[in-house]
Amino acid sequence: MNRRAFLTGAAASAAGLPLTWGASHAQQAGKVYRVGVLLNRNNPSPETESLRTGLTQLGYVEGTNVVYEVRPAEGQLDRLPGFAAELVSKGVDVIVSYGGPPTNAARKATTTIPIVFTLVADPVAIGAAATLERPGGNLTGVTNNDPELPVRHMALLKEMFPKLARVAIFSDADIPGADANGLAPIDRTNVAAARAAGLTPQVLKLHGPKPDFDAAFKAMANEGAEALVVLEVPAVFAIPKTVAELATARRIPTMLWGGQADAGGLMSYGTSYTSTYPRVPVYVDRILKGAKPADTAIEVFSKHQLVINLKTARELGVTVPAEMLKRADRVIE
Repeated sequence: MNRRAFLTGAAASAAGLPLTWGASHAQQAGKVYRVGVLLNRNNPSPETESLRTGLTQLGYVEGTNVVYEVRPAEGQLDRLPGFAAELVSKGVDVIVSYGGPPTNAARKATTTIPIVFTLVADPVAIGAAATLERPGGNLTGVTNNDPELPVRHMALLKEMFPKLARVAIFSDADIPGADANGLAPIDRTNVAAARAAGLTPQVLKLHGPKPDFDAAFKAMANEGAEALVVLEVPAVFAIPKTVAELATARRIPTMLWGGQADAGGLMSYGTSYTSTYPRVPVYVDRILKGAKPADTAIEVFSKHQLVINLKTARELGVTVPAEMLKRADRVIE
């Protein structure tokens, strides 16, 4: 099957970043760098392990020239501001933040310590950067955000279900950038995409780490939602399989974010969030060597993959159009 991949080399080139791994140049003699880490979930995690592995490959030896100050929220996002302030008080050389809430907490805690982020859907929309090319502040990083992704999600649902009229959207009540209506940038882009596709959207804002799914699915039933789009947000980040199982049991087809092929949803489409992880150490290395976040372009990493789960389709009584199966990067039997 064909796999479609695209990496915006313009952003990486503008930042002066290598597109492949390579040995790091010698660090400052005798310098021990302190790397602070903020994340939504537990530690150790794929995020922290990837960061350690990547920096090791770039010449950083834990306990010799680098130490890590990891602060995991363990799903309790209200802990993040305190953790961010703690990292600032410790005088870390850089803060690495994984996700919107950790990034928001870090940028509120300091305007001087460099912050390298990923898993931020739209860094410009939430105020983390002026532009992708020139962030302008003390933040830079990597994003798998694709402004066209909501449009593609809605288009795929309409192709699968031509008579689809109402779609529910699972989002997160705690992500930053909400407007007067309580909608964050990621919510607004999905609402706009749904309406453009002729669909009536219903945004349901969940609270982690234990979302009230009973209430959410009851609200969906009350509004007559016929399909569910699950956004890549902290409230459901670690439990896509649970969401898919609950939806399928209620005969509701699900569209999951990229990289969730094995979660059991009817479809997943987009770029796996883990694809950005290897780029984070590269950015950290660059910053520790003196690069300024304000002038270091944010890299957009995109590797779209469409996965269709025929097992789930059979449970839902859904017939997948042959043309969609031909285009899928992976079909789960």
